[in-house]
Amino acid sequence: MYFATMRVMKLLDLPVRTRGVCCDLPAAISDTKAQRLAGALRVLADPARLQILDILRQADTPVCICDFPDRLQLSQPTVSHHMGKLKDAGLVEVTKKGIWSFYRLRPGSEARVQALLEALS
Repeated sequence: MYFATMRVMKLLDLPVRTRGVCCDLPAAISDTKAQRLAGALRVLADPARLQILDILRQADTPVCICDFPDRLQLSQPTVSHHMGKLKDAGLVEVTKKGIWSFYRLRPGSEARVQALLEALS
């Protein structure tokens, strides 16, 4: 009985904390920006998409979609799916020539893609 009483007394002696006011925290990014960044990270969270971006980053000219399946060991529909995701994210752009689609990094995104790939390696 004595030990139970001592324990209660010690808990009662603790200072009362108000939630969220213990430490000053730096400002967090806005919810909108956090949602946008999380969406971009979901797009990039795939090995094939990272490889595609790296190939396009190193290419001097737009790359035909027909060159990716063999290089990545993926089917053509799978490569097209990944390219669609990268295009929707605004990272690549496509030019059609006849039945072929040629991809390159979207102008202005080269430096961001370079920094991203370096940060992840």
